[in-house]
Amino acid sequence: MADTARRSGLISIIKKEFTRFFTDRRMVVTTLLLPGLMIFLFYSVMGNAITSVLSVDEDYEATVYAVNLPLTIRDVLDTADIAVTEVTPDETADIKEWIANKEADVLLIFPEDFDSTLEGRTNSDPTLYSPPDVEIYYNSTRVESATTYRAVTALFDSYKTALTPSFNVNGDPGGQFDLVTERDAAGFTFASLMPLLITIFLFSGCMGIAPESIAGEKERGTMATMLITPLARWELALGKVVSLGFISLLSGLSSFIGIMLSLPALMSDGGEAASASVYGFNDYLMLLLVTLATVLVFVSLISVMSAFARTVKEAGTLVMPLMVVVMLIAAMGMFSTGAATDLWYYLIPVYNSVQCLVGVFSFTIAPAAVAITVITNLLFTVVCVVALTKMFNSEKVLFGR
Repeated sequence: MADTARRSGLISIIKKEFTRFFTDRRMVVTTLLLPGLMIFLFYSVMGNAITSVLSVDEDYEATVYAVNLPLTIRDVLDTADIAVTEVTPDETADIKEWIANKEADVLLIFPEDFDSTLEGRTNSDPTLYSPPDVEIYYNSTRVESATTYRAVTALFDSYKTALTPSFNVNGDPGGQFDLVTERDAAGFTFASLMPLLITIFLFSGCMGIAPESIAGEKERGTMATMLITPLARWELALGKVVSLGFISLLSGLSSFIGIMLSLPALMSDGGEAASASVYGFNDYLMLLLVTLATVLVFVSLISVMSAFARTVKEAGTLVMPLMVVVMLIAAMGMFSTGAATDLWYYLIPVYNSVQCLVGVFSFTIAPAAVAITVITNLLFTVVCVVALTKMFNSEKVLFGR
């Protein structure tokens, strides 16, 4: 009978929290709908802005230079209306500097015997044939340069298909001669900005749940009423955390859906048909796991801090320093070129989540790092639940003035 009563008391706490939350339309909107909607709208607008910024004017004439330009390649480029200026090998250093300084678009360097080598490919032993190598230099941070580079390489790929064996581009496969300046390389990308924004949205969603549930109960006097009932303090703490955890998971799921829906617009770069399909199922799964585990950490931390407060306003004041710390940790991801490689970093709550988000969006994350992050965050949540239970057992914490 005692066990049944305890289970009934625990379920009653959970039901009470669910009723309080889901009957409050303001909290439902700000916690469940607003995070996903804000992420979707923000990233969609940002994606459209990126497309606008990265689009090349239709009337723009690319500045392309070539060394030892073969007649066959000139004909190929002419079919795509790409004008080419022929230069000598002695001028290549200056042109590379122009490209690095965003004053020119592309430099093509062909070997002198390019045509003769291709013509002799069918008359020699295929196993002894050495394909000539074409070098293409460009600047990926200049929209016109990157767009022209993609157009030229696409033409070359089509031309190479008709020639077997043919020629190599930048050493193939996947070779690139990208003349990015050091200043341009130091700039952060949208992939590094996204973890910061996601972390802020997740934390803001949790802030709307925990203070109202714990500090709000103390402010309204309903906490004292519950404590005089035959209800163990650990049941009260566990009921609060279970219900808040479930609601916060819904908030995290809302944010995750917003991210998924906005990625197609965000991935469009105006230069090619990029899409969110570059992220596979495993990437989305890791993103979901990290998002949900991060939400549990946030709601647990805010719950513990809210237990010290007497009012919701005071709880908000106590949580603000935590929010500043979380934002600073999230901002550190903006200056990362990829996720941390040392696995011990993923034993640090919040920081591990930011590194995982950076890694997922930059394709530099290891599944082991995600597993460590999720396990670490779950264990940290358990520690916070135990601490909250002990706080509920303290009259000084609950009713101290």
